[in-house]
Amino acid sequence: MIKLFTDSDLDGIGCGLLAKLAFAEVNISFCSYRNLDERVVQFLQSDEANGAMLFITDLAVGKEVEQQLAERAARGGHVQVIDHHVTALHFNDYPWGQVVPVRDDGKKTCATSLFYDYLVREGKLAPNETLDGFVELVRQYDTWEWEENGNLQAKRLNDLLTIFGLDGFWETMSERLASREPFSLTETEELLLDMEEKKIQRYIRQKQKQLVQRWLGDYCIGVVFAERHLSELGNALSKRYPHLDLIALVNMGTKHIGFRTIHDDVNVAEFALQFGGGGHPKASGCLIDDTTFPLFVVETFPLLPVYGDAEQNQLNKKDEAEGVFWTNHHGQWWLSRKTAQGWNVYADGGETHTFPEEIAGERWLKRQFAAGLAHDAAVLDFLSVRLGRDKDAIQADYKAAVKQYKQQTGIES
Repeated sequence: MIKLFTDSDLDGIGCGLLAKLAFAEVNISFCSYRNLDERVVQFLQSDEANGAMLFITDLAVGKEVEQQLAERAARGGHVQVIDHHVTALHFNDYPWGQVVPVRDDGKKTCATSLFYDYLVREGKLAPNETLDGFVELVRQYDTWEWEENGNLQAKRLNDLLTIFGLDGFWETMSERLASREPFSLTETEELLLDMEEKKIQRYIRQKQKQLVQRWLGDYCIGVVFAERHLSELGNALSKRYPHLDLIALVNMGTKHIGFRTIHDDVNVAEFALQFGGGGHPKASGCLIDDTTFPLFVVETFPLLPVYGDAEQNQLNKKDEAEGVFWTNHHGQWWLSRKTAQGWNVYADGGETHTFPEEIAGERWLKRQFAAGLAHDAAVLDFLSVRLGRDKDAIQADYKAAVKQYKQQTGIES
């Protein structure tokens, strides 16, 4: 008997598809970090475990189950763990563990690519153009190289999994990989994916308006409740709000939290480790439990959203010499402008902070107050109240109105 435990994402399913081609008869359990240990223990205690070849790919068991696997291997039982997450590197201490995040030539790996190499090396699979193409798309999506390379087909393969679901994707890809024809998507699939992309972008825009931020230790993190398109959403929010160290995507349905970052100096695998999770340096996750539920749900639920930067302003623009207005959903206001001393940020009726450059002041405002570049309409409302003037008159001579505000508040002109 061949038994495979693997993840239920594209990379994990890729391992399952390869196992089916290699062994024909294989029993596959698609798991998550939440239920992996339980399922592996149940298998090890069953009669069918005797004499079975046991594979675990793209997931890592906990310490107690790890010890059971070590004991099984010591008794002569088959165990093979194949993974690419840095948080699983300790499995390399065993002869039955193979964890390689990056190859010697610098190429990032995924579980599917590592399992493919293993099966070819063991003579279980013969490489061909179909498998090569499929495995490379999975690898590029899982490592996010597709974005660097502009390889949209890798992203679209994962989108197809979202549309078809596991069962539909499994059936479609099983036939396609067995065909030995060059791997590609059909015209019908491409049409479905075009429609799906529009849905994803609408979903991302919706979630942008719901993002809140908080501090956890030294990290300024964004938190959003989401159940769909998590990879795309995490990446989009990271780029939209680069002042945040990482994004936490809370999925109440699966009781899982995903972490994403675009910053090289932030390791979300290490961040997740403190909550019993793991993953990649820029993409990781953990479970929602008694520790994480208060931090990411209870304490974040009442927070107001981050104020997103206005994108189509005609008046309040960053290159405005008289000054730039910033605000947040708490009704706080700031004006920033370049001076001989540096980049000054003036709180409305409050303190002044000086920064060596504009980007530093903007980052401080956003991290400390969840502020953003104020929308023109909001600025006109604000100045109308502060100056006691009609909004149309302010808009007609906006620069003069900003000067008047600075004079009224004592900001140097």
